[in-house]
Amino acid sequence: MAKNSSLTAAKSAKEDEFYTQLSDIEKELKHYRSHFEGKVVYLNCDDPRVSNFFHYFSYNFEKLGLKKLIATCYKSQDIDLFSEHNTEQAVYLEYEGDKDGDLVPGPNEIGIKPLKGDGDFRSSESIELLKQADIVVTNPPFSLFREHVAQLIDHNKKFLLIGSQNAITYKDVFRLFKEDKLWQGYNSGDMAFQVPDHYPPRETRFWVDESGTKWRSLGNACWFTNLDTPKRHEDLILYKSYSPAEFPTYDNYDAIEVGRTEHIPADYDGVMGVPITFLSRYNPDQFEIVGSDHEVKDGLLPWLVREGWTGKVDRAYLNGKRMYARILIRRKGAPA
Repeated sequence: MAKNSSLTAAKSAKEDEFYTQLSDIEKELKHYRSHFEGKVVYLNCDDPRVSNFFHYFSYNFEKLGLKKLIATCYKSQDIDLFSEHNTEQAVYLEYEGDKDGDLVPGPNEIGIKPLKGDGDFRSSESIELLKQADIVVTNPPFSLFREHVAQLIDHNKKFLLIGSQNAITYKDVFRLFKEDKLWQGYNSGDMAFQVPDHYPPRETRFWVDESGTKWRSLGNACWFTNLDTPKRHEDLILYKSYSPAEFPTYDNYDAIEVGRTEHIPADYDGVMGVPITFLSRYNPDQFEIVGSDHEVKDGLLPWLVREGWTGKVDRAYLNGKRMYARILIRRKGAPA
Protein backbone atom coordinates (compact mmCIF):
# COMPACT_ATOMS: atom_id res chain seq x y z
CA MET A 1 0.00 0.00 0.00
CA ALA A 2 1.11 3.53 -0.56
CA LYS A 3 3.01 5.48 2.02
CA ASN A 4 2.55 9.22 1.90
CA SER A 5 2.08 12.03 4.33
CA SER A 6 -1.68 12.18 4.26
CA LEU A 7 -2.14 8.46 3.96
CA THR A 8 0.31 7.81 6.74
CA ALA A 9 -1.56 10.20 9.00
CA ALA A 10 -4.80 8.47 8.20
CA LYS A 11 -3.31 5.04 8.66
CA SER A 12 -1.68 5.98 11.94
CA ALA A 13 -5.05 7.03 13.23
CA LYS A 14 -7.08 4.31 11.57
CA GLU A 15 -4.48 1.51 11.47
CA ASP A 16 -5.71 0.40 8.07
CA GLU A 17 -2.38 -0.40 6.41
CA PHE A 18 -2.86 -4.08 5.64
CA TYR A 19 -0.62 -6.05 3.28
CA THR A 20 -2.44 -8.59 1.16
CA GLN A 21 -1.19 -12.17 0.99
CA LEU A 22 -0.06 -13.50 -2.36
CA SER A 23 -2.37 -16.51 -1.96
CA ASP A 24 -5.43 -14.24 -1.66
CA ILE A 25 -4.37 -12.30 -4.76
CA GLU A 26 -3.88 -15.50 -6.76
CA LYS A 27 -7.20 -16.90 -5.55
CA GLU A 28 -9.13 -13.88 -6.88
CA LEU A 29 -7.06 -12.88 -9.90
CA LYS A 30 -7.32 -16.30 -11.54
CA HIS A 31 -10.88 -15.39 -12.53
CA TYR A 32 -9.89 -12.28 -14.53
CA ARG A 33 -7.06 -13.45 -16.78
CA SER A 34 -8.86 -12.52 -20.01
CA HIS A 35 -9.22 -8.90 -18.89
CA PHE A 36 -5.48 -8.22 -18.69
CA GLU A 37 -4.14 -9.04 -22.15
CA GLY A 38 -2.56 -5.97 -23.74
CA LYS A 39 -3.45 -3.78 -20.76
CA VAL A 40 -1.51 -1.34 -18.58
CA VAL A 41 -1.95 -2.27 -14.91
CA TYR A 42 -1.40 0.41 -12.28
CA LEU A 43 -0.79 -0.32 -8.61
CA ASN A 44 -1.42 3.11 -7.16
CA CYS A 45 -1.46 2.20 -3.48
CA ASP A 46 1.40 -0.25 -3.46
CA ASP A 47 4.98 -0.12 -2.31
CA PRO A 48 6.61 -2.68 -4.62
CA ARG A 49 9.24 -3.46 -1.98
CA VAL A 50 6.60 -5.23 0.06
CA SER A 51 3.60 -5.48 -2.26
CA ASN A 52 2.44 -8.93 -3.26
CA PHE A 53 0.40 -7.25 -6.00
CA PHE A 54 3.64 -6.12 -7.64
CA HIS A 55 5.09 -9.59 -7.15
CA TYR A 56 2.02 -11.21 -8.74
CA PHE A 57 1.87 -8.99 -11.80
CA SER A 58 5.61 -8.80 -12.47
CA TYR A 59 6.08 -12.57 -12.23
CA ASN A 60 2.96 -13.25 -14.31
CA PHE A 61 3.57 -10.42 -16.79
CA GLU A 62 4.04 -12.69 -19.83
CA LYS A 63 1.35 -15.18 -18.82
CA LEU A 64 -1.21 -12.40 -18.58
CA GLY A 65 0.06 -10.69 -21.73
CA LEU A 66 0.38 -7.34 -20.01
CA LYS A 67 1.52 -4.25 -21.89
CA LYS A 68 2.99 -2.45 -18.88
CA LEU A 69 3.00 -2.56 -15.08
CA ILE A 70 3.26 0.69 -13.11
CA ALA A 71 3.57 1.10 -9.34
CA THR A 72 4.01 4.24 -7.32
CA CYS A 73 6.43 4.07 -4.44
CA TYR A 74 6.44 6.56 -1.62
CA LYS A 75 9.68 8.19 -0.59
CA SER A 76 11.38 6.29 2.18
CA GLN A 77 14.46 6.12 4.25
CA ASP A 78 14.32 2.36 4.20
CA ILE A 79 16.71 0.31 2.11
CA ASP A 80 15.37 0.17 -1.41
CA LEU A 81 14.86 -3.35 -2.64
CA PHE A 82 16.28 -2.60 -6.04
CA SER A 83 19.02 -0.02 -5.51
CA GLU A 84 20.00 -1.03 -1.98
CA HIS A 85 20.51 2.64 -1.14
CA ASN A 86 18.63 4.75 1.34
CA THR A 87 16.47 7.34 -0.37
CA GLU A 88 14.02 10.07 0.45
CA GLN A 89 13.08 10.31 -3.20
CA ALA A 90 9.60 9.17 -4.13
CA VAL A 91 9.66 7.09 -7.27
CA TYR A 92 7.43 5.18 -9.60
CA LEU A 93 8.28 1.91 -11.25
CA GLU A 94 7.57 0.71 -14.76
CA TYR A 95 7.98 -2.85 -15.92
CA GLU A 96 7.44 -3.84 -19.55
CA GLY A 97 8.31 -7.49 -19.35
CA ASP A 98 11.26 -9.84 -19.33
CA LYS A 99 14.26 -8.78 -21.40
CA ASP A 100 16.93 -11.39 -20.57
CA GLY A 101 14.90 -14.54 -21.05
CA ASP A 102 14.84 -15.75 -17.45
CA LEU A 103 11.18 -14.66 -16.93
CA VAL A 104 12.21 -13.12 -13.63
CA PRO A 105 11.72 -9.34 -13.18
CA GLY A 106 15.26 -8.21 -12.38
CA PRO A 107 16.52 -4.81 -11.21
CA ASN A 108 17.85 -3.96 -14.68
CA GLU A 109 14.44 -4.59 -16.22
CA ILE A 110 12.44 -2.40 -13.87
CA GLY A 111 12.51 1.28 -14.70
CA ILE A 112 12.73 3.42 -11.58
CA LYS A 113 11.82 7.06 -12.18
CA PRO A 114 11.70 9.94 -9.67
CA LEU A 115 8.57 11.75 -8.60
CA LYS A 116 8.55 15.37 -7.51
CA GLY A 117 5.85 14.66 -4.93
CA ASP A 118 5.35 11.87 -2.43
CA GLY A 119 3.40 9.32 -4.48
CA ASP A 120 -0.03 10.03 -2.98
CA PHE A 121 -2.62 8.49 -5.30
CA ARG A 122 -4.37 11.88 -5.33
CA SER A 123 -1.30 13.83 -6.44
CA SER A 124 -1.13 15.29 -9.94
CA GLU A 125 1.80 13.01 -10.81
CA SER A 126 -0.06 9.89 -9.72
CA ILE A 127 -3.14 11.01 -11.62
CA GLU A 128 -1.07 11.39 -14.79
CA LEU A 129 0.10 7.79 -14.29
CA LEU A 130 -3.49 6.77 -13.67
CA LYS A 131 -4.47 8.23 -17.04
CA GLN A 132 -2.05 5.79 -18.73
CA ALA A 133 -3.62 2.80 -17.00
CA ASP A 134 -6.37 0.47 -18.12
CA ILE A 135 -6.87 -1.41 -14.86
CA VAL A 136 -6.04 -0.46 -11.25
CA VAL A 137 -5.52 -3.31 -8.81
CA THR A 138 -4.72 -2.65 -5.17
CA ASN A 139 -5.70 -2.74 -1.54
CA PRO A 140 -6.33 0.93 -0.73
CA PRO A 141 -6.36 2.21 2.85
CA PHE A 142 -9.80 1.36 4.17
CA SER A 143 -10.19 4.89 5.55
CA LEU A 144 -9.73 6.29 2.02
CA PHE A 145 -11.70 3.62 0.18
CA ARG A 146 -14.53 5.93 -0.90
CA GLU A 147 -12.12 8.56 -2.16
CA HIS A 148 -10.10 5.98 -4.03
CA VAL A 149 -13.16 4.46 -5.74
CA ALA A 150 -14.52 7.89 -6.63
CA GLN A 151 -11.26 8.78 -8.34
CA LEU A 152 -11.34 5.59 -10.44
CA ILE A 153 -14.95 6.19 -11.45
CA ASP A 154 -14.19 9.82 -12.34
CA HIS A 155 -11.36 8.67 -14.61
CA ASN A 156 -13.45 5.86 -16.10
CA LYS A 157 -10.98 3.15 -15.07
CA LYS A 158 -11.46 -0.56 -14.62
CA PHE A 159 -10.43 -1.79 -11.20
CA LEU A 160 -10.15 -4.65 -8.75
CA LEU A 161 -9.86 -3.62 -5.10
CA ILE A 162 -9.93 -5.12 -1.64
CA GLY A 163 -12.14 -3.46 0.94
CA SER A 164 -14.43 -4.10 3.86
CA GLN A 165 -17.97 -5.26 3.17
CA ASN A 166 -19.01 -2.38 5.42
CA ALA A 167 -18.16 -0.12 2.48
CA ILE A 168 -21.37 -1.35 0.83
CA THR A 169 -23.33 0.71 3.33
CA TYR A 170 -21.53 3.93 2.33
CA LYS A 171 -24.08 5.94 0.39
CA ASP A 172 -21.79 6.79 -2.50
CA VAL A 173 -20.50 3.21 -2.78
CA PHE A 174 -23.99 1.72 -2.62
CA ARG A 175 -25.11 4.10 -5.36
CA LEU A 176 -22.49 2.53 -7.64
CA PHE A 177 -23.89 -0.93 -6.91
CA LYS A 178 -27.37 0.33 -7.72
CA GLU A 179 -26.19 1.93 -10.97
CA ASP A 180 -24.39 -1.29 -11.95
CA LYS A 181 -21.00 0.43 -11.94
CA LEU A 182 -19.52 -1.70 -9.13
CA TRP A 183 -20.02 -5.23 -7.85
CA GLN A 184 -18.39 -7.81 -5.63
CA GLY A 185 -15.75 -10.20 -6.90
CA TYR A 186 -15.45 -13.89 -6.18
CA ASN A 187 -14.05 -14.05 -2.67
CA SER A 188 -15.24 -12.51 0.57
CA GLY A 189 -15.20 -13.19 4.27
CA ASP A 190 -12.14 -14.05 6.36
CA MET A 191 -8.85 -12.69 5.07
CA ALA A 192 -5.53 -12.37 6.93
CA PHE A 193 -3.16 -9.45 6.36
CA GLN A 194 0.39 -8.71 7.44
CA VAL A 195 0.53 -5.42 9.34
CA PRO A 196 3.39 -3.03 10.18
CA ASP A 197 5.61 -3.79 13.16
CA HIS A 198 4.45 -0.69 15.04
CA TYR A 199 0.83 -1.86 15.17
CA PRO A 200 -0.13 -2.70 18.77
CA PRO A 201 -1.51 -6.13 19.72
CA ARG A 202 -5.25 -6.66 19.78
CA GLU A 203 -7.28 -9.10 21.82
CA THR A 204 -8.88 -10.69 18.79
CA ARG A 205 -7.91 -11.29 15.18
CA PHE A 206 -4.25 -10.55 15.89
CA TRP A 207 -1.23 -12.83 16.09
CA VAL A 208 2.53 -12.90 15.67
CA ASP A 209 3.97 -15.76 13.65
CA GLU A 210 7.17 -17.67 14.37
CA SER A 211 9.20 -15.18 12.34
CA GLY A 212 7.92 -12.26 14.42
CA THR A 213 5.62 -10.93 11.70
CA LYS A 214 2.43 -9.32 12.92
CA TRP A 215 -0.91 -10.31 11.43
CA ARG A 216 -4.49 -9.19 11.64
CA SER A 217 -7.55 -10.64 10.02
CA LEU A 218 -10.89 -9.30 8.90
CA GLY A 219 -14.03 -11.37 8.81
CA ASN A 220 -15.75 -9.15 6.26
CA ALA A 221 -13.09 -8.44 3.63
CA CYS A 222 -14.11 -8.66 0.01
CA TRP A 223 -13.10 -7.77 -3.52
CA PHE A 224 -14.81 -4.96 -5.39
CA THR A 225 -14.59 -4.64 -9.15
CA ASN A 226 -16.16 -3.34 -12.34
CA LEU A 227 -14.64 -6.14 -14.43
CA ASP A 228 -17.40 -8.39 -15.67
CA THR A 229 -17.33 -12.03 -14.59
CA PRO A 230 -19.46 -15.10 -15.27
CA LYS A 231 -20.22 -15.26 -11.54
CA ARG A 232 -22.33 -12.11 -11.57
CA HIS A 233 -24.60 -13.62 -14.20
CA GLU A 234 -25.27 -16.87 -12.36
CA ASP A 235 -28.89 -17.19 -11.27
CA LEU A 236 -29.66 -17.84 -7.65
CA ILE A 237 -31.63 -21.06 -7.38
CA LEU A 238 -34.87 -20.06 -5.69
CA TYR A 239 -36.90 -22.84 -4.10
CA LYS A 240 -39.03 -21.10 -1.50
CA SER A 241 -42.64 -20.05 -2.05
CA TYR A 242 -44.03 -16.88 -0.56
CA SER A 243 -46.23 -17.02 2.50
CA PRO A 244 -47.13 -14.07 4.77
CA ALA A 245 -46.21 -16.13 7.81
CA GLU A 246 -42.66 -16.90 6.66
CA PHE A 247 -42.03 -13.56 4.95
CA PRO A 248 -43.87 -10.88 6.96
CA THR A 249 -44.29 -7.31 5.79
CA TYR A 250 -42.30 -4.68 7.70
CA ASP A 251 -44.09 -2.37 10.10
CA ASN A 252 -42.93 0.71 8.19
CA TYR A 253 -41.86 -0.35 4.68
CA ASP A 254 -44.08 -1.78 1.98
CA ALA A 255 -41.71 -4.72 1.61
CA ILE A 256 -41.28 -8.17 3.08
CA GLU A 257 -38.44 -9.42 5.27
CA VAL A 258 -36.18 -12.11 3.79
CA GLY A 259 -33.60 -12.98 6.43
CA ARG A 260 -31.35 -15.10 4.23
CA THR A 261 -30.45 -14.60 0.59
CA GLU A 262 -30.99 -18.24 -0.30
CA HIS A 263 -34.55 -18.01 1.05
CA ILE A 264 -35.74 -15.37 -1.43
CA PRO A 265 -39.19 -16.59 -2.54
CA ALA A 266 -39.39 -17.47 -6.21
CA ASP A 267 -42.97 -16.28 -6.61
CA TYR A 268 -43.05 -12.89 -4.90
CA ASP A 269 -43.30 -9.87 -7.20
CA GLY A 270 -43.01 -7.06 -4.65
CA VAL A 271 -40.09 -5.44 -2.87
CA MET A 272 -38.02 -7.60 -0.52
CA GLY A 273 -35.57 -6.59 2.19
CA VAL A 274 -32.42 -8.74 2.19
CA PRO A 275 -29.10 -8.64 4.12
CA ILE A 276 -26.20 -6.74 2.52
CA THR A 277 -24.46 -10.09 1.97
CA PHE A 278 -26.96 -10.53 -0.88
CA LEU A 279 -24.62 -8.44 -3.02
CA SER A 280 -22.02 -11.21 -3.04
CA ARG A 281 -24.54 -13.26 -5.07
CA TYR A 282 -26.29 -10.43 -6.90
CA ASN A 283 -27.10 -11.14 -10.52
CA PRO A 284 -28.34 -7.96 -12.29
CA ASP A 285 -30.10 -10.13 -14.86
CA GLN A 286 -32.21 -11.71 -12.13
CA PHE A 287 -32.81 -8.90 -9.63
CA GLU A 288 -33.23 -5.14 -9.55
CA ILE A 289 -31.79 -3.17 -6.64
CA VAL A 290 -34.62 -0.85 -5.66
CA GLY A 291 -32.66 0.92 -2.93
CA SER A 292 -31.65 0.67 0.69
CA ASP A 293 -32.99 1.59 4.07
CA HIS A 294 -30.81 4.69 4.23
CA GLU A 295 -32.37 5.87 0.97
CA VAL A 296 -35.82 5.47 2.54
CA LYS A 297 -34.57 7.48 5.52
CA ASP A 298 -33.27 10.18 3.16
CA GLY A 299 -36.68 10.46 1.52
CA LEU A 300 -35.54 9.06 -1.83
CA LEU A 301 -38.08 6.22 -1.82
CA PRO A 302 -41.23 7.75 -0.28
CA TRP A 303 -43.49 5.26 -2.05
CA LEU A 304 -41.93 2.45 0.03
CA VAL A 305 -43.18 3.88 3.34
CA ARG A 306 -46.42 2.19 4.33
CA GLU A 307 -49.47 4.38 4.08
CA GLY A 308 -50.37 5.93 7.40
CA TRP A 309 -46.99 5.16 9.01
CA THR A 310 -45.80 8.04 11.20
CA GLY A 311 -42.88 6.38 13.00
CA LYS A 312 -39.21 5.94 12.22
CA VAL A 313 -37.99 5.01 8.74
CA ASP A 314 -34.23 4.91 9.46
CA ARG A 315 -34.32 1.13 9.17
CA ALA A 316 -36.87 -1.52 8.47
CA TYR A 317 -38.84 -2.44 11.60
CA LEU A 318 -40.57 -5.75 12.15
CA ASN A 319 -42.95 -6.18 15.08
CA GLY A 320 -41.31 -3.14 16.64
CA LYS A 321 -37.77 -4.53 16.26
CA ARG A 322 -35.20 -2.46 14.36
CA MET A 323 -33.63 -4.69 11.71
CA TYR A 324 -30.02 -4.80 10.55
CA ALA A 325 -29.20 -2.85 7.40
CA ARG A 326 -31.28 -4.07 4.49
CA ILE A 327 -31.03 -3.82 0.72
CA LEU A 328 -34.37 -3.59 -1.03
CA ILE A 329 -34.68 -5.67 -4.17
CA ARG A 330 -37.25 -6.93 -6.62
CA ARG A 331 -37.22 -9.77 -9.08
CA LYS A 332 -36.37 -8.61 -12.59
CA GLY A 333 -39.43 -8.60 -14.80
CA ALA A 334 -41.84 -8.56 -11.86
CA PRO A 335 -44.79 -6.17 -12.25
CA ALA A 336 -43.98 -2.75 -10.79
